[in-house]
Amino acid sequence: MSTEAFTIRADSKKVRQLDKLAKQQDRSRNYLVNQAIDQLLEVQAWQIERVKDGIRAADEGRFASDAEMDRIFNKYEKSAR
Repeated sequence: MSTEAFTIRADSKKVRQLDKLAKQQDRSRNYLVNQAIDQLLEVQAWQIERVKDGIRAADEGRFASDAEMDRIFNKYEKSAR
């Protein structure tokens, strides 16, 4: 795999936190930033696929019934109390 350098700007507090974490884990700042980028890309790709799935389901007319929605709302309403 080839690599490419690029520059970002971050506030000083974040850089100090990143450096502290890198030291604690005996890793480089670069390694941690690459791990964070990998995680971001993975989560974003997953979310985009779920949205596409939802749009596809809606286009096919597949929706939750009123009873299903009531059950879900009631579940979370009770736990909010």
